[in-house]
Amino acid sequence: MSDLNIAMSWLGGLAIAAPLALVLFLGIASLLDRRLTESATTKAIRAAIGIGLLACLGVLVLMLISGKRHVVVVLGRWVETEDFHVTVKFVFDRLSVPFALLSFVLSGTIASFAERYMHREAGYNRFFVLYAVFLLGMIVASLSGTIETLFLGWELVGLSSALLVAFYQERLGPARNGLWIWSVYRVSDAALLLAAVVLHHMTGRGDFHRLLGEAAWPEGQASATGTEAFVVGLLLLIAAAGKSGLIPFCGWLPRAMEGPTPSSAVFYGALSVHLGAFLLLRVSPLIDCSPALGAVLVVLGLATAGLAYLIGRVQTDIKAILSFASLSQVGVIVAEIGLGFRYLALVHLLGHACLRTLQFIRAPSLLHDYHGLENALGKHLTHAPPPFLRWAKPDTLARIYRFAFERAYLDSFLLTCFVLPFVRVFRRCDELERAWTGWLQGNRSGAEDESKTPSLGMEEVT
Repeated sequence: MSDLNIAMSWLGGLAIAAPLALVLFLGIASLLDRRLTESATTKAIRAAIGIGLLACLGVLVLMLISGKRHVVVVLGRWVETEDFHVTVKFVFDRLSVPFALLSFVLSGTIASFAERYMHREAGYNRFFVLYAVFLLGMIVASLSGTIETLFLGWELVGLSSALLVAFYQERLGPARNGLWIWSVYRVSDAALLLAAVVLHHMTGRGDFHRLLGEAAWPEGQASATGTEAFVVGLLLLIAAAGKSGLIPFCGWLPRAMEGPTPSSAVFYGALSVHLGAFLLLRVSPLIDCSPALGAVLVVLGLATAGLAYLIGRVQTDIKAILSFASLSQVGVIVAEIGLGFRYLALVHLLGHACLRTLQFIRAPSLLHDYHGLENALGKHLTHAPPPFLRWAKPDTLARIYRFAFERAYLDSFLLTCFVLPFVRVFRRCDELERAWTGWLQGNRSGAEDESKTPSLGMEEVT
């Protein structure tokens, strides 16, 4: 191995080690009840993000100098049998490096904003511990070379996102909405896990190059039939839809606004909401093998973009408006991926993430300026309806408004058709278990305990 390759491997490992060290430092300090000062916490955040960003930039520079488009950093095989391999491997290429750089830059920008926004907040250190977990998850997911490594980063992002939505845990709303988002993420994670199982069944290991070809992204040729590509791609699309809020999972997006503004900016405006599109870009050679899968992506993306636009028009909270505006662009990005415009989708993703970050950070002061303008004018500012609705009849406008206000009734659909049946089954199993244990004890304690079983509150949601 040449000195250049060794240097790239070391820098690549440093880009991953920096956020990992940050998580360990802040996490261990919290577990040992060593309350760090705000200054110490922010210095650790800045140091880790700065080191990771410089290391990632170093890899990019060396790749440009050497002309390499695909650099692999292997941290060993953790499980190896005759027919099964689990390898921790990271890949630096034209897709992962820009997304990792974006993660470092935007995370650093929002961390600087959060230092002042969260100043003297009771959960200051808890916020940045979860923020560090999120950063580690984004870097691991963006640089992953195997589906197992991607799943690890995927889980870290989901866990930190749900916990930060429920950051203000003393209130009922954030806790309930955090649980709702965690439930949606469970569906997404289950689909990704099934895709990993299918991938191992097809290739014997979870390495992306075994399925997507040895060539550097996006020139790989998937070694799969049309049916195999459609099945694996559909599972990955469900995973991406849950993480990015595509139809039918877009109902959780306004619930995520319960968290602090910095977490809303980095999760649902900049990075987390684009992670599903990044996954589809990573497996884009599969789409070339299945035109039907590409058509599904185009239809789903355009439908999500249109629905998000309508829902965003009836929102009254600026964070919800910006989140649905982000979702509409994510839908367009997914449609671009389905049509085969890989580089266009990547540039669109990078530019849109930067724009939404600026808008989310600017939102609090923008509201202040907006109210000052209305006070100066002495009236509320009005907005004209979009051109395609200006000639609609009042009854039609009312129906469209109700449809958008109820978020296309997707929340009630998912609750009625998926959540409540599982709840009823689990409750029935609980009743049978209590009856069985009561019969074994020869008394009615099981029946008495059954009457004391607390309600899960699903009916209230319905």
